[in-house]
Amino acid sequence: MNTQNTAGAAPQENKMGVLPVGRLLAGMAIPMMISMLVQALYNVVDSIFVAKLSEDALNAVSLAFPLQNLMIAFGGGTAVGINALLSRSLGEKRQDMADKAANTGIFLALCNFVVFALIGVFFSRTFFQLQAGSETAIVEYGTRYATICLGCSIGIFCQFCFERLLQSTGRTTLAMCTQLVGAITNIVLDPILIFGLFGFPRLEVAGAAVATVAGQILAAILAIIMNLKKNPDIHIVPREIRWNTIIAKEIYRVGFPSIVMQSISSIMTFGMNKILFGFTKTATAVFGAYFKLQSFVFMPVFGLNNGMVPIISYNFGAARMDRVNKTVKLTVATAISIMTCGLIVFQLFPSTLLGFFNASPEMLEIGDRALRIISIHFPLAGFGIIAGSVCQAIGNPFYSLIISVCRQLVVLLPVAWLLAQTGRLDLVWTAFIIAEIVSATLSGIFLRRTFRSAKALLNI
Repeated sequence: MNTQNTAGAAPQENKMGVLPVGRLLAGMAIPMMISMLVQALYNVVDSIFVAKLSEDALNAVSLAFPLQNLMIAFGGGTAVGINALLSRSLGEKRQDMADKAANTGIFLALCNFVVFALIGVFFSRTFFQLQAGSETAIVEYGTRYATICLGCSIGIFCQFCFERLLQSTGRTTLAMCTQLVGAITNIVLDPILIFGLFGFPRLEVAGAAVATVAGQILAAILAIIMNLKKNPDIHIVPREIRWNTIIAKEIYRVGFPSIVMQSISSIMTFGMNKILFGFTKTATAVFGAYFKLQSFVFMPVFGLNNGMVPIISYNFGAARMDRVNKTVKLTVATAISIMTCGLIVFQLFPSTLLGFFNASPEMLEIGDRALRIISIHFPLAGFGIIAGSVCQAIGNPFYSLIISVCRQLVVLLPVAWLLAQTGRLDLVWTAFIIAEIVSATLSGIFLRRTFRSAKALLNI
């Protein structure tokens, strides 16, 4: 690993402190947005190919989402903490702290892998039985899929960690390259392993899982190499990849709310699947297809968000609130614009979008109305995503946690359950709009408080 110049100093000034904000945000965010779009593509491609097997196969992959999302929660949340601490340390010219953040973060990523590998091996079947009950085909498909995805999850956790190390120092183009390699690998392997092309065995749903973990592992290996060869701002030292209580606490002080927020999303999805199964399993398939499709809208915003966070953290650490303000305003405007475009597409072409999933007439009938109703909340969600991350990046991570808890647990699930008692499925979808209105209101209040606190801290 990269042991040279371990005592060296960071550059005098990182580009995050000197480039014009618009140019900087574009340079940081566009590569991440592209890579996120590609990730959204291969998530959808997974389901498109699996849907050709049967609706049960599509349901199995859809029902696995809470478990996969839980991995993303821990991997991504830990990475958010690493990102914020490392970028802030570089802004403060504290090279030692930046290096400790990187090395401790790697150790934490490996710990996350061990935990989820055990969950995948021993509890996947129980998880699917809780959701699908007596639907044997769904349980069998889902168990095989989740066991592979979680049991071989070292790729996704290392990918999260090492890509965020690149992003934290402004090397988002390199991070994009690693993600593109992983995504393309997945897309290429999907049909080969699912349907048994070119002499490979026909693995069906398990093939989609193998393709996924193969792409993640390859991307992780490339990200490690990129950090060792192309990232001189941090120094990865094998003997320093270990537990450090002080650094771990600081990483999770920022990252824990993100973990909880994503975990809450898993609970929400699990709960919604149970509610929708009460109508028909086709409604659950529609919900799964929606989540795949909406990723084309949300993932670019998450990429924009990922490009924004290190800029804000760095400039807050450097006491440059003028640059923080400009970055937030530009990011919010861009996020809302992206989400509005997504809203228009979902309103105009819902049947076309569902057609990619080999949708039955019943699925088209339910899904056409579902996509139009749910997508109304997109612009509000764009504002909420950015506002929550701003709070995390400059020292008020629990604000975003409160927003997420209120949206998905306090509002969305109870409202969806209450509306389900009417026996009208269309009303259940409106719960998303109600929840996002509450979330956007809280986001505006907390964002204002965060800026007031930040200015007071810096005596501005």
